[in-house]
Amino acid sequence: MAGIAVGRNDCSAAEQRLNSTESYAPPQLDEDEELLRYIWREYLHPKQYEWVLIAGYIVVFLVSLVGNTLVCFAVWKNHHMRTVTNYFIVNLSFADILVTLTCLPASLVVDITETWFFGETLCRILPYLQTISVSVSVLTLSCIAQDRWYAICHPLKFKSTAKRARKSIVLIWLVSCVIMIPQAIVMECSSLLPELLPELTNKTSLFTVCDEHWGDEIYPKVYHTCFFIVTYFAPLCLMVLAYIQICHKLWCQQIPGTSSVLQRKWKSLQCSAQTAGPGESVKVRTSAVTAEIKQVKARRKTARMLMVVLFVFALCYLPISVLNIMKRVFGAFKNTNNRETVYAWFTFSHWLIYANSAANPIIYNFLSGKFREEFKAAFTCHCSGGGEKKERVRAKMSTDSHKSLSTQVSHFDNVSRISDQVV
Repeated sequence: MAGIAVGRNDCSAAEQRLNSTESYAPPQLDEDEELLRYIWREYLHPKQYEWVLIAGYIVVFLVSLVGNTLVCFAVWKNHHMRTVTNYFIVNLSFADILVTLTCLPASLVVDITETWFFGETLCRILPYLQTISVSVSVLTLSCIAQDRWYAICHPLKFKSTAKRARKSIVLIWLVSCVIMIPQAIVMECSSLLPELLPELTNKTSLFTVCDEHWGDEIYPKVYHTCFFIVTYFAPLCLMVLAYIQICHKLWCQQIPGTSSVLQRKWKSLQCSAQTAGPGESVKVRTSAVTAEIKQVKARRKTARMLMVVLFVFALCYLPISVLNIMKRVFGAFKNTNNRETVYAWFTFSHWLIYANSAANPIIYNFLSGKFREEFKAAFTCHCSGGGEKKERVRAKMSTDSHKSLSTQVSHFDNVSRISDQVV
């Protein structure tokens, strides 16, 4: 997606601003050095709002790098967190780390200076990595939605395992690397100076742009339309439908595990306890229903967190997707009179892409208790011995809790039959 990848900060934007030098240039600039100084002062030196943009990029860079690294570290460190969903979350974090380290610094320089300083090779590599990251993120979110949909709506049709999740992650990266190859092929460096300021040709790298070069006008229209459908619109529609059904199952429909059913079972167990007296069987049945209530609450929390992640992703990628379609497919912004506003919108939309990478760890921290505990532990200073001891105790408690939950849930069918008989 040319509007997303680094360095595609519209050659048209740079050209439009450079064209305006005719109206602002001081008279009688005879020497090239004076002209270069003037261009630097008026067009390349950061303005006030661009200093705000630089600060925003720095904040996003630090939060994204630290937060996503902590996500990967938390899952790697704790065996009880190595679930199917968390494997996909780690893959999403790794893609965010990749784009943050490789593409964000270059994107900041290009957005501020409107010049590509990084050469022909990186002109092909960095946009390619950016689009791979976009594809990996979309496909990973799709796999998460599919996994949750099967687990909640159709638990008997498909059994997700950690092994299948790892295979899916490998397939996601292979598919993304293959389908994004055209992006690396069409990217080329070019200079605007020969057309606009011939006297500065070969004397400076200013206003060198890294942009797409297609053989015919129809090719970018087809490519970017397909890119928009495959990496944004179609997956987003499918994920929204999946989460609508998940919400219907978890919050609305009367199925085993919903609140009304659990309340009826709880009342039947109370009646059983009053008629039969206190006994071990009643305690087992009560603990089983309690375990099921906890399981439903945990599923709701996970679904809520994943829906927020999807919403933030759709919101952050919407501006650049719309702007890219308007420019590449419909040819907008070529003869606009408000060029500064268009340039500002493209710059802000680029920042939103990286902000999405920084937002995910924040969402995990606020909406996932397990990730929040691991983040706190990572920033808390412990003695080495005490820390290891606490970690072993926590791991043991988590293991015992999972075993107890599995044992209790295994008695659920018997509990249902006994409760019905009592009623």
